[in-house]
Amino acid sequence: MTVTTRQITTTLLAIFIMMPLRFALAEPLHIFAAGSLTAAFTEMVRAFPAAGDVAQPVFGPSGVLRGRIERGEKVDLFASADMDQPRRLARARAGSFVVMFTRNRLCALAKTSLGLTPANLLDKLLDPSVRLATSTPGADPGGDYAWAVFARAEAEHGGAQAILQRKAMQLVGGPNSKPLVPGRGAVQGIFLANRADVVLGYCSSGQAVMREVPGLTNVALPPSLTVGPAYGLIVLSDRALAARFGLFVLSEKGQAILRKYGFDPVGLP
Repeated sequence: MTVTTRQITTTLLAIFIMMPLRFALAEPLHIFAAGSLTAAFTEMVRAFPAAGDVAQPVFGPSGVLRGRIERGEKVDLFASADMDQPRRLARARAGSFVVMFTRNRLCALAKTSLGLTPANLLDKLLDPSVRLATSTPGADPGGDYAWAVFARAEAEHGGAQAILQRKAMQLVGGPNSKPLVPGRGAVQGIFLANRADVVLGYCSSGQAVMREVPGLTNVALPPSLTVGPAYGLIVLSDRALAARFGLFVLSEKGQAILRKYGFDPVGLP
């Protein structure tokens, strides 16, 4: 059979017309997730049965990510370090739901030389010579949780809330925050640049920082100061793949991955 130039041109034109549809069907799943979920969600994407259909998640402060979604960025699923950010998105999306998928705890990551313990933690934080750093309230739930700790401290020591809010340096989690040491993590950079003696943050993140920065200890908050971070997830598109990934996060395998990285799973027997 002889193939004419016209037939070749017609075939190529048909392929060209079909390309946008094919690529639209192959569009990967887009996920935004809290920065504290970086290690856990990176592994979760690899373990997901349809891993090849999921783009590398975008990680960052939950409040900042929520703002990007509200400004129109295309996202299929959002996993936040709190419940408030996804709830705010749900209020503008009829029929959407927010699911708590894990919990975390707050710890004080400190220089070992400080001699920090749960018993003396509040006294050390109130010491004028001790430099305290937190994440940024409003932009990052980690900062909001730290402020909640300060509010609880008021019952233990009159005036503590105002003192701690005043001295806390918001060195991470803001919309314009950058690592203090290029190429190193945000919290790692705080200690490597010697900008603080104590950082209030998630217990799940402490071990990773301690592996990179020697001379640190991760101290659990005493019960009187403890707050319980709850992480919320919302599916933002009608794609079946987004719902499947959300279910995978809640599955035994997904919850086991979260536990592996220091979170407190809510979906394991």
